[in-house]
Amino acid sequence: MTGRRSGPPVGLRHAVLIAIAALAAVAANLASPACAAEADFYAGKAIQLLIGFSAGGGYDAYGRLLAHHMGRHIPGNPRLVAQNMPGAGSLKAVNYLYNVAPRDGTAFAGFAPGVVVEPLLGRSEGAQFEAPSFTWLGSISREVSVCAFIKAAGIRSWPDMQTKPSVIGASGGGAESDVFPNVLRRLFNLPFKIVTGYPGGTEIILAMERHEVDGRCGWSWTSLLSRSKALLENKQIDLTLQIGLAKDKALPDVPLIMDLTDDALKKAALKLIVSRQMIARPFAAPPGLPAERARLLRAAFDATMRDAEFLGEASRLSLDVDPVGGAEVETLLKEIYASPREVVKLATELVRDTP
Repeated sequence: MTGRRSGPPVGLRHAVLIAIAALAAVAANLASPACAAEADFYAGKAIQLLIGFSAGGGYDAYGRLLAHHMGRHIPGNPRLVAQNMPGAGSLKAVNYLYNVAPRDGTAFAGFAPGVVVEPLLGRSEGAQFEAPSFTWLGSISREVSVCAFIKAAGIRSWPDMQTKPSVIGASGGGAESDVFPNVLRRLFNLPFKIVTGYPGGTEIILAMERHEVDGRCGWSWTSLLSRSKALLENKQIDLTLQIGLAKDKALPDVPLIMDLTDDALKKAALKLIVSRQMIARPFAAPPGLPAERARLLRAAFDATMRDAEFLGEASRLSLDVDPVGGAEVETLLKEIYASPREVVKLATELVRDTP
């Protein structure tokens, strides 16, 4: 899926990035000052950083980490204020960003990447935006997700998923926790019942622990490690499948969704659906920002990804940093929206909700 999967361990990669960041900081001190007009604009201001999920989950952790550091790289050093806006798998935050948030560079948001792909796949109900029009700042990481089941469910492998009925918890509204189990259910006829409406991953995990649901599919592997590692260490959950374009090197024995079929069309449709993992933690500002301010915010995001303090805190929190720039995110979305008609048609059928 990415070079990250075959590269050095997370800890070593953080150490290398921190060393590079230190050199970048020296170079920055020698660079010319930022535009005085932009510094004047941002001086004393607060930037609203919306997080499309409830507190305590992976999206929340990444959003608050970014809010803690990005202001240093914006002329005028504005304060970034993180604000949770959960609802419909982060669709509420995305709609707000597109239609309500100020278009002057004082608001942006982090949300599930699948939300902006869903209109292409026929799941446009409630969507009030055009994905290519957002001002894409970038993504903090790329991702592999997993299917995991609470031990009491007795589902410990891919064959168990195929044969044993189970209840899957999901956020709904195009979040990975909703899309991926729907795809699996339709493509492989799995005996899933999907229960949607949970505000975020924290609530789904609680539902698993309370035996309200059996498991979760589309659970970020890095989020699991950083926020719920005890469930693994205490052997309270079983990992049965990983969802990405390539295996994570830490999960060599867990089957990969791309290896479950040899049908060329099905593989292409899966690639379209799973490609959202390439932008696992995306951040975007509203459309229509002044060009110079959009450029400035992208540059500030990129600089934060190289910031030694940011990388150090990410390492302490066990949050993976494998950034994708705003221009690359924009290019990926254009490619996705240009997919062949027959591939889009099948992908649309796979993500469609079923009883």
